[in-house]
Amino acid sequence: MKRLALLSLVVLLLIGLPLLGIVLAGKPLGLYEEFPPITRYVRHAPFSWGLFLILAVLLRVLSTARKERGYFSQCRLSPSAHFPWWGWLGTGVLAVAWILAWTRFSWFEAWQAFTFSPLWLGYIIIVNALTFRRTGRCMMLQRPAYFFMLFPLSAAFWWYFEYLNRFVQNWYYVGIDSFTPRDYVLYATLPFATVLPAVLGTTQWLATFPCLTRPLSHWRRIRISRPKLVSAVVLLVGAAGLAGLGIWPNVFFAFLWIAPLLVMLSLQVLFGGDHLISDLQRGDWRSVWLPALAGLACGLLWELWNSRSLAHWEYAVPYVQRFSLFEMPLLGYAGYLPFGVECAVIADLFLGRSSLPRSA
Repeated sequence: MKRLALLSLVVLLLIGLPLLGIVLAGKPLGLYEEFPPITRYVRHAPFSWGLFLILAVLLRVLSTARKERGYFSQCRLSPSAHFPWWGWLGTGVLAVAWILAWTRFSWFEAWQAFTFSPLWLGYIIIVNALTFRRTGRCMMLQRPAYFFMLFPLSAAFWWYFEYLNRFVQNWYYVGIDSFTPRDYVLYATLPFATVLPAVLGTTQWLATFPCLTRPLSHWRRIRISRPKLVSAVVLLVGAAGLAGLGIWPNVFFAFLWIAPLLVMLSLQVLFGGDHLISDLQRGDWRSVWLPALAGLACGLLWELWNSRSLAHWEYAVPYVQRFSLFEMPLLGYAGYLPFGVECAVIADLFLGRSSLPRSA
């Protein structure tokens, strides 16, 4: 009952707070009910050199990690097993899907919009095969029920971010004008279902490299004297950020990626039990660092494969819409860092903590 109450409260706050912001701002709800979302009704702030430089410096400071001699030599591990036959199968699926996604064969026209899902399915198989090659085990084989449950959870998870994007319109889809609501749900849900398996599979693979895990497995401990009070404050900040998406989308756009994480983590602490903050209190930063890195790695591939797809997304990000790598503004890639952690947290909330690196 306690777990059910936690999940119910998480869902209620994550969905209800942005709507509350719309109501408080007196904006018409009809704009946000369009489906598929085609109309662009948010006026984005122009590029700002000042904010761009501030964010760039901040990211540079945050990316400065402690370097200790000898850690990177630990990446040279001998494989524990061979690269499995199904890994080669995944490589073939990815290669064929990539070719079909970036070409426009007339005989493939009816299926052109479906290439994104097999691309990521191939990647998911490959990253599990790479993990298997290094350790002799992987999530796909050792925990098949958990692995397959990630797909429907992933679809619901990314649909939520599509919902949040309705309030800020930082990305929009090109080539969906002719889609009916049924078509849009079908075409979108299939690729959405690959997000969590890709990020968590990449997290598990990265966890096999001691050079990425050992420096942060016993690092600086986070000591919080009054965790309940701090969590309550963090919850208020996250709640304000979610509500702010509907009131001032240009000011709070970054909270689309940060606020859900703040809300979920603070509620986990308030309800008790083991959670990501418990790891940080023990000085184990792997459960933050590895999912964040996995989110960024997958983000680069998402943007790469999106760049020449038929139905694809483009960006309109306030203040930093310049210096794009593929379609994404360069500073926009910072959003993939908290998003990777959110992937791990949402899997932990609904499926248990086995997604975290310490169990890889």
